[in-house]
Amino acid sequence: MVTRITHWIDGAPVAGTSGRTADVYDPATGEVTGAVDLASPSEVDAAVASAKAAAKTWRTSSLSTRSAVLFAFRQLLHDHAEELGRIVTAEHGKVLSDAAGEIARALENVEFACGVPQLLKGGFSEQAATGVDVYSIRQPLGVVAGITPFNFPAMVPIWMCANAIACGNAFICKPSEKDPSASLFLAELWKKAGLPDGVFTVLHGDKVAVDGLLEHPDVAAISFVGSTPIARYIYERGTAHGKRVQALGGAKNHMVVLPDADVDLAADAAVSAAYGSAGERCMAVSVTVAVGDIGDALVEAIAARLPKLRVGAGTDPDSEMGPLITAESRDRVLSYIEAGAQAGATVVVDGREGDLPSSGFFVGPTLVDGVTPSMSVYTDEIFGPVLSVVRAETYDEAVELVNSNPFANGVAIFTRDGGAARRFQFEIEVGMVGINVPIPVPVAYYSFGGWKASLFGDTHMYGPEGMNFYTRGKVVTSRWPDPATSTVDLGFPRTR
Repeated sequence: MVTRITHWIDGAPVAGTSGRTADVYDPATGEVTGAVDLASPSEVDAAVASAKAAAKTWRTSSLSTRSAVLFAFRQLLHDHAEELGRIVTAEHGKVLSDAAGEIARALENVEFACGVPQLLKGGFSEQAATGVDVYSIRQPLGVVAGITPFNFPAMVPIWMCANAIACGNAFICKPSEKDPSASLFLAELWKKAGLPDGVFTVLHGDKVAVDGLLEHPDVAAISFVGSTPIARYIYERGTAHGKRVQALGGAKNHMVVLPDADVDLAADAAVSAAYGSAGERCMAVSVTVAVGDIGDALVEAIAARLPKLRVGAGTDPDSEMGPLITAESRDRVLSYIEAGAQAGATVVVDGREGDLPSSGFFVGPTLVDGVTPSMSVYTDEIFGPVLSVVRAETYDEAVELVNSNPFANGVAIFTRDGGAARRFQFEIEVGMVGINVPIPVPVAYYSFGGWKASLFGDTHMYGPEGMNFYTRGKVVTSRWPDPATSTVDLGFPRTR
């Protein structure tokens, strides 16, 4: 039974009229379970028109009204977390416990946005000049859009829409066509929470929809999470059409393990961060940098843990790692394992072998040692359950390796030496740093984002920078003069 997956426009499901659809799979079986509508240019126009009309009213709503809707949405998201988790697992493939973790982190972002009355307070300077007061305010942009990735079909849209809506904007979500149903479930929750129709829109589609949003004159800002080539395209195309853009790109996250680190602690962390969600995380550790003489012991400890990982359907409560999202993703990961072996690396644990389910898009956890920076298994973002081990003689060599990489999303260091850790956080050229923390995703009241080829734009996502991204500042200079003192003065205004 193939389910029709429609758009959500003006507070209701809307069937597509383009005649184009894309297949949605159950990654654990390889079966087609849905057909998602792909928007035409005219459907993009209709979605934006609905959002534009809603934005005019929503921006006039009081901060307490917006906060009340966000609190209601937060409660509904909490109450329906298990149901949403099953939707995520059905189309993405990640295990249910991982889907639950995704939703828990999304809830934190909604809770942050609930504080919008505090977050949007401006500044006020009384008597900046005689009889003159100056104050600052932040106002919404209007219609904003989020182009979201397949790997976090619930969390990333909420990263964007919670702040955008709290700030008084109307938000259009263009989810990945690979797992689109979670966004429709969020739309239903927003409606139940009392959000006016048109303030949250779901527009499914491919490049036609993306380009339509990037070029539409009534879309003020674009948020994006995905690969670096597409992030660069989004940023260049969006800014060329006068939009504010934050485009988060790819990653090659390193975990540096110093000789004094606890081997078991580091091995547990490496396995957890490399193979969770089958490696389909932009913050997954994909490279372990073993410094000095810790390499052999670390590789042995990681290898000993991998046969114990239970790989299977995400719906199976005993599974710890599910499938990749598509057959193309699976085949791409397998090609990197083969390329690494042919380049001279040692495949210590081979995910092409072992007891894997006979159907679906599965690759087992893979460990590759002896990797060098010239190999494709190192240079490319694999986005699968493959952990490469690079050997470095010294701390300085490890730092140079990380800082030379074009990606700079996340990095971690494992050590018992506080001085080395502090030096590392100071010297490393990466946007998010973990000290004995393998996946340093910031809490909701900070902001998420990398450096270099991992981010295009000036602001990071969610948290304080997210609130700034979805608003623009305005400064008001005010005077209520006594008419008796009014004069003509052609000089430049002075404060003294």
